[in-house]
Parts: sequence; C-alpha cells; structure tokens
Amino acid sequence: MAHVWSPGQYLKFAGHRLRPALDLLARVDVEDPGIVYDLGCGPGNSTIALKNRWPDASVTGIDSSPDMLAEAEKDHPELLWAEADLATWSAPAPADVLFSNAAMHWLDDHGARFPRLMQSLKPGGVLAVQMPGNFAAPSHTCIREAAGPWLDKIGPVLRPDPVASPADYHQILKPVAAELDIWETTYIQELEGDNAAAEWLKGSYLKPVLDALDGDEKEDFFDAYSALVQKAYPQRADGKTLYPFRRVFIIARK
Repeated sequence: MAHVWSPGQYLKFAGHRLRPALDLLARVDVEDPGIVYDLGCGPGNSTIALKNRWPDASVTGIDSSPDMLAEAEKDHPELLWAEADLATWSAPAPADVLFSNAAMHWLDDHGARFPRLMQSLKPGGVLAVQMPGNFAAPSHTCIREAAGPWLDKIGPVLRPDPVASPADYHQILKPVAAELDIWETTYIQELEGDNAAAEWLKGSYLKPVLDALDGDEKEDFFDAYSALVQKAYPQRADGKTLYPFRRVFIIARK
C-alpha cells in the first residue's frame, strides 16, 4: 500500500530529523565523489547537505513519495530528484556514495538488501545508512496498546522491529565490506509544542497506521494513542518534552 506522506508534518521537527544525517555524513570519508545518491531523501534536507559537502558531485535524491519530491524540487530545482521504489531500485551506474537517512527501516530483508546495495558501489565506494532503532520505546509500543477496537485494521501494518542489532549488521556486511563502522546513539531530543512525541510519530512511523483507518477512526485512535504517549513523555513546565530516540549508524566501504 502506498502512503501519501505529508512534508509539512514531517518537517515540524526538521532540525531533530536532520541531525543524525549530519552526524552520519561527518563520518563518511570520501574526498571527491563523482556520483552520490540519497536514498529515501524525503523533502531533500539531507540531499542538500550532501551537495554542500561535495559541490562538484552529481547528487540525486531518490524517493517514492511524489509529495516529498515536489517539496524538495520546489526549494531546490537545481538538484537532481527521481521517483523510485527503494525496494526495487538499483544504481544505473556504480556510485561513489550511497547515503540513506531514516529510510531503510521501511524495507524488509536487510540480510539480502544491504549486500545488494554494496554491489552498486564502485571499488572504494561507501554505503552510509542511518535507521531509527526506537521500536521498543513507549512511543512505538503504545500503538498496539491504543489499537483497541481497531486492532484488526492496525495489526497488519504493525511490523516487528525492522531494524536488527548492530552485531547483526556487522555479520551481514563483513563479508562484502573492506571497511566497516557501526555504532548507535540515543539522542535526548527536546521537542517543542503540545503532544510533541505523538506529533513526531504522526509524521513518520504512525502514518501507515492512520492510513489503515477510516474517517473518525483516525481521530479516535490518535486521541487514545496521544493519551498514552503523553503519560510516557510528559510535557515539562517550560512547555518542552524530552523524547529519547535511539538510532543505528552503518558505514561500509567496498
């Protein structure tokens, strides 16, 4: 099922969403790449960072959402944008850098997919990936808890933890990588606004859940979910909410 993503909702917390991309990019040791792809580029924030890092490179943002790509192209028509399904995408020519910020967790079978991406790199090229690793946190587990009468509709889109352990990715990539660097970071995010943690998820992981519901069901479920999440992540007296978010980082050189 294709989901119509909302750039506006996603960008409510643009700074927090971009920070892991910048942290990942800072660790990519490639001097002068010719071909760079941003896989799952969304509204293009990370793609712009890639172009700023390597202004002479051909940098292309790839995403399956026409709305996200339209937002990206509106602000940066000078960059290259392409609509494609990452589940079937392959580089038309070997790349120097394949970069992906918060996209690969939407795809299954990482054990086969990551080695296939390595095949799309030039010798010495780099695969750089960041994925959320927060699926055991209350913000995610409360989805099933709030499902109640809608579980029959919501259940089929709730996936088991789609991101493996760092050790698992080491085992997957070690046979095909000349160099490998894998780590995890938990960001203590200070979010602004009411119901902040639920609003964060509304722009990302919660989207397929809401898409599975009809009419008033969406609002009723979100209200039930929000009540649970606000207990887990209470708003402080200064109006801010602390939302810890774990992320997994991978850099593999061919």
